[in-house]
Amino acid sequence: MTEKAKRKPASFRKRMIWMLLATLLIFGGVFGLKAVMSKGMNEFFDNMPQPASAITAYTARQEEWTDAQESVGTFVAINGTDVTTESAGVVKQLMFNAGQPVKAGTVLVQLNSANELAVLKSLDASARLAEVQSRRWRQLGKDKLVSQDEVEQRATNAASTRAQADAQRALIAQKTIRAPFDGVLGLRKVNLGQFVNPGDPIVSLQSLDPIYLDFSLPEQQMGAVAKGTRIRASVDALPGQDFEGTVTAVEPQVDVNTRNFKVQATVPNRDYRLSPGTFAHVGFDTGGASKVIVVPQTAISFNPYGNAVYVISKVKRGAGEKDMQGKPLAGDKLVVTQRFVKTGATRGDLIAVTGGLKPGEQVATSGLLKLRNDAEVVINNKVLPTADARPEAVNR
Repeated sequence: MTEKAKRKPASFRKRMIWMLLATLLIFGGVFGLKAVMSKGMNEFFDNMPQPASAITAYTARQEEWTDAQESVGTFVAINGTDVTTESAGVVKQLMFNAGQPVKAGTVLVQLNSANELAVLKSLDASARLAEVQSRRWRQLGKDKLVSQDEVEQRATNAASTRAQADAQRALIAQKTIRAPFDGVLGLRKVNLGQFVNPGDPIVSLQSLDPIYLDFSLPEQQMGAVAKGTRIRASVDALPGQDFEGTVTAVEPQVDVNTRNFKVQATVPNRDYRLSPGTFAHVGFDTGGASKVIVVPQTAISFNPYGNAVYVISKVKRGAGEKDMQGKPLAGDKLVVTQRFVKTGATRGDLIAVTGGLKPGEQVATSGLLKLRNDAEVVINNKVLPTADARPEAVNR
């Protein structure tokens, strides 16, 4: 074997080693460059200024609220019933119109009473005869021509016959059905010629002016409402209208199942706008007026560990602050700081803050989920959440 052939394997190994070194250098350079670029990018994003969050703001203000309570109730007619008949018979006359207001004693229905009138005539005749005989026997008794026992029998017979006639008159009177009280009639439930039995409903009659409003309150408010307390009521069927009334009765017993007690108020209803069975929202004041700080409910972050708001304040920018394009910024900026507050009663879209906030301080009312302490914000009140003490739904 020649010397040249002996050196050939050594040369091949050297070339392989150099190729491996070159490969390591190339890949090492690529990964090193990538690491340097990633580090620089992370440092850029870590130090990059955060854009200001757009929010809506509300200035906390002081208002005078009365200590009010709310409940729900139902309107009930002071007198309401289905007019019925005590006596059976055939409907001879209908003397009312559906929905008609009537006075107590107004004749509504006349049942056929021809047979009863004929019986009454016979009983009246018998009663007159018995009375004449009673007077004659009384005179004979004074003359001692008949016994006293016969005189008393004749008197008893005359009284019994008169009672039978009076009972027949009462039966005939039952054939004339009258309104038992003032009110408004409903829809009639009988027709001409129809046979009705005692107790069959003929027409509904409801006394509407005034009208009762029954509602319930928890037992903790037993001493908060008393007879004479003024109440306000509204119904969904008449939006924007309030009806005032007065508490006229308070149930002295608390329901053991619900731990509520019932209250009854009387509400004037001259125009018959309120109907029995209507659902009502009830409100009433239980004390004097007090000053409270109010903000929209959307400004409150309700949390298990406490309620909080984001208070907006103006601070000076730090030296060297730049915007997203790297341009230096100057002047003041708006930042938010989370602050825990104590909340009280609500009224519409507003909520009372009893601690932790002062009048005149601005709070964020929207975009709370993207905020954090010392976050920069910009106020845009073009679309401001509602802040009405008595909001009304709009039909669209």
